[in-house]
Amino acid sequence: MKRLAGLLQDRRAALLLVSTVAVVVYANAVPNQFAYDDHHIVVNNEAIQSLETLPGAVVSPYWPGVFGRAGGLWRPTSQLLLGLQWIAADGSPWLFHLTNVLGHAAVSALVLLLLAELMSLPGALVAALLFAVHPVHVEAVANVVGMSEIVSTGFFLAACLVHVRGPTETRWGRAVAVAVLYTVAFGAKEGAVTLPGIVFLLDAARSDLSLRDLPRYVAERWRVYLALAVSASLMLMARSEILGTIADPFGPLGADLLAEIPRIWTVSEVWGNYVRLWVLPLDLSSDYGPNVIPISIGWTLSNGLGVALALGILGLALAAWRTGVMAAGRSSGRAAGFGVAWFIITMSPVLNVFFLVGVLLAERTLYLPSVGLSAASGWMLVRFSRGRPRAALLATGVILAAASARTWTRSPTWMDNDTMLEALIADYPYSGRAQWVLGDAFMVRGRTSDAFRSYRAAVDLLDSHYQIMTEFAQTMMHQELYRPAEGLLRHAWRREPHFPLAPGLLAEIYSIWGRPEQAEHLSRVTLTIDEDDRLRPHILAWSLASQGKFVEAREVREAAILRFGLRDFWQQWVTLAYLEADAGDSTAASGAFDRASALELSTVERELIDSLRVALVPGVPPDTVQGADRAPVLW
Repeated sequence: MKRLAGLLQDRRAALLLVSTVAVVVYANAVPNQFAYDDHHIVVNNEAIQSLETLPGAVVSPYWPGVFGRAGGLWRPTSQLLLGLQWIAADGSPWLFHLTNVLGHAAVSALVLLLLAELMSLPGALVAALLFAVHPVHVEAVANVVGMSEIVSTGFFLAACLVHVRGPTETRWGRAVAVAVLYTVAFGAKEGAVTLPGIVFLLDAARSDLSLRDLPRYVAERWRVYLALAVSASLMLMARSEILGTIADPFGPLGADLLAEIPRIWTVSEVWGNYVRLWVLPLDLSSDYGPNVIPISIGWTLSNGLGVALALGILGLALAAWRTGVMAAGRSSGRAAGFGVAWFIITMSPVLNVFFLVGVLLAERTLYLPSVGLSAASGWMLVRFSRGRPRAALLATGVILAAASARTWTRSPTWMDNDTMLEALIADYPYSGRAQWVLGDAFMVRGRTSDAFRSYRAAVDLLDSHYQIMTEFAQTMMHQELYRPAEGLLRHAWRREPHFPLAPGLLAEIYSIWGRPEQAEHLSRVTLTIDEDDRLRPHILAWSLASQGKFVEAREVREAAILRFGLRDFWQQWVTLAYLEADAGDSTAASGAFDRASALELSTVERELIDSLRVALVPGVPPDTVQGADRAPVLW
């Protein structure tokens, strides 16, 4: 007990303990491979995989490819760090996972340091240990792209620490330092935008601010708020320039109805899940879409209980806030109110209250907000120890041990794609995303009828969402099922005509089918929406050349190469073949066809290229015929 008492008074020992526990509990995540979104964001994202292209990737959408701007995300800090890790490890996943584990340990230490400025060291230590081992953080730590949560939270907490350790009146040096940390955090994940609200919360927690005090407070703190406002404005302007919007253009997958009905019915369902995930995190999932959290169209017992629970917690938090100010070395009931307020402020961007976002609930989004829940929980456990120290110690040990065990068993579910998707299907087999995953699995195994059945179920559950329709279409295109893909893409385009992905993929299909007029039209539509698209200019150039518009085709091709460089698109080389044939150089035309044929092509693409070679290059024997359109109809 003496050693324990000494630990509770030694900040360095507490830091070492928290960091070590965080590393040990997540050590089995280091052998994980790439899983799920890792493949889109990292593995298949060539732009971040070399020092030559990485600077361009940093000022591009977070999601690579034609879906980029429509994805509504820009995270330059995360893109930069992911790229540097890929280059350093030559694409091996071990460095990404090691970085996440060590990053989580560093964030857990920052939780301790920040809370130790606001409460007793024992309370801060228990809170930091809870944060370090809590199973709700597995998705952020054990999955590579969860790095954005870790990095953003780390710089966010560092900014808070710089602020609270400063004098009452903020000077320019400290204000700029806070703003720089804020910019880096914001660049890693959008939730960091809430830092100005947390700065006010930190100041309010350490004093009894009233309306009469506001003029004095503003006079003391205006520099930090001005620096934060400038930083946020610059980030939002850059985001708008790169994405065309400052907010995610999509609502939650399969929950488009929320744009038309009162959202409070469904949001109340989510509130109950926040409490469940923090208090009893046994039932974890990578998906909380419709059929996991229902889309409510009225008041029910479950969402009514959610409202009652939220109001009860807010009432208790308000009462706790009134018990006295927070300060280093002190135990104040305000810590509970502070923790709830922290959670609400930092969760606000993804609550679907003020505006719709891309998820109803995701465990990874609780990473930063759970700092507040950790503070409230740590204070409560230490408060309990006043009357019954041995019981409190035992309870704290059991809670930490149980949480650590659940985290240890959960981390391997993110081992790789197959393991993660099997876990998703086992958790909630009838969710829309699970049916989507089953459809993809059936499609890869050649079980087309079963795949279509699962896709139909997913579409029904997810309300024909743009993302699901376009991703299904891309899966079918990879399987050379172009006819059903065309139907899905036309449906998606009708629903969301201002997004470029559907018309862009349709242009690709029509180029594969050898229909230049339609490919030209859809390429122009796509480029009007997204001028940074790299494939559509080459489809446009090909379609112009195949219609005999050689001057315009050459201009489009040369402009695309000047802007984006040479790319491995077969349309680029077939366009060149047309231009060389028009100039009378059959040898150069044949060479261009050879370059196109050397690429990885579908059967239909290869047949088209061979038929064009026969038509354009004299003396080539017609050994193949064009066959574009043989796939079964899905819709």
